[in-house]
Amino acid sequence: MDGYEATRKIREFNSKVPIIAHTAYTLTEDRKKAMNAGCDDFMPKPIRPAILREMVQKYLS
Repeated sequence: MDGYEATRKIREFNSKVPIIAHTAYTLTEDRKKAMNAGCDDFMPKPIRPAILREMVQKYLS
């Protein structure tokens, strides 16, 4: 099972939990694919501490 399928399955029973796609694929089409699967946001690899803090604050506030 990949992350897209896992996201779709999670959304079947929980529409409120934040799901952030974290991937090395950064094309616009990859972002759209993640969002269409049910992700709330998209964060490219490698992790950038400032972006990670921003995401955590955004979804846990």
